[in-house]
Amino acid sequence: MKILKSKNIQTGYLYFYIHFVTEVLCFYTITNILGDNTFLWLIPFIYDALAFVPQSIIGYISDKYPKINMGLIGLILLILGFIIFNLTSLKYTGLMFLSIGNAFIHISGAEITLSSSNGKLSHSAIFVSGGSFGVITGKLLKKFAVPSWMLIILAITLVPFFLLADTYKDKSNNCNNFNYHNESLNKGLIIILTVFIVIVRGYMGYALPTSWNKTIYESILLYVTMGIGKMLGGILSDKYGIKKVAILSMTLAVPFLLFGDNIMTISLIGVMFFSMTMSITLAILVSTLKKNPGLAFGLTTIGLFLGTAPIFFINITSRLINNIIIIVLSIICIIISSLIIRKDNVHEQH
Repeated sequence: MKILKSKNIQTGYLYFYIHFVTEVLCFYTITNILGDNTFLWLIPFIYDALAFVPQSIIGYISDKYPKINMGLIGLILLILGFIIFNLTSLKYTGLMFLSIGNAFIHISGAEITLSSSNGKLSHSAIFVSGGSFGVITGKLLKKFAVPSWMLIILAITLVPFFLLADTYKDKSNNCNNFNYHNESLNKGLIIILTVFIVIVRGYMGYALPTSWNKTIYESILLYVTMGIGKMLGGILSDKYGIKKVAILSMTLAVPFLLFGDNIMTISLIGVMFFSMTMSITLAILVSTLKKNPGLAFGLTTIGLFLGTAPIFFINITSRLINNIIIIVLSIICIIISSLIIRKDNVHEQH
């Protein structure tokens, strides 16, 4: 496909691997903690808070001071945190370093893939999709008792990938070609509505009932499907137009999400369609904040945290209530998307 050979697409591939390994280390660690802790729900909540919320601040700093190497800082924190966790008794200190290192790496990936993409979505979509593959891999490596020293070696392999990715900083042409929002609407309103869609995606990605998910094989399929959906959202938007893909993917997701609780294949199709909105919401935010792509990316992670936070405190078991929530939130998101995204044009389709 021509899009997968577009200018500077290599940044997406490089950061796909970087993101993948980052999440492997983080979720290997989280799975380790969960095996010995009574307060199971609190650990992922703290991790999400530390890894997601600071990204807006880190992103803003990166926008203002682009010479600061956020990727290098993140890698140092990541490896340091992993070593502290595995070689000392300071488990939660190690987790804190890992979480914040993760945040720095995310911002580094966002800044480079967005600013080098000439307004395309594929670069950042490929980068972000690596996280889903990394999450399930990290869980499995811990489950099968892979020694931690092997993961330290894996983390060290990130060095040449960071160095290669940094060479694209000089080739970056900023984010002026991100022109996807409806210019007749207030930018502040667009940002709020876009973050709302992200919150909904975060909630639906983790709160949806999936009673079919009982085996390792089925968990792998779930995370892989999420990753593929995130990637396809960007690639298809570049080919067919962001507005078409946004509205179509959210509309098609509804029936599959409604009837997929007990049927794996149907559920996975719904998850894939709704995951496609990831790169689209990011592109809209960057479009409104062209000079602050790091901040724009950070707003999406705040949205994800706000969307997943209720899951730690509220458990809805009624299928009827879940279905009502899916329908109402989906309709709201479709209406919002039709309003805040401008009409597709040739730039978005070649």
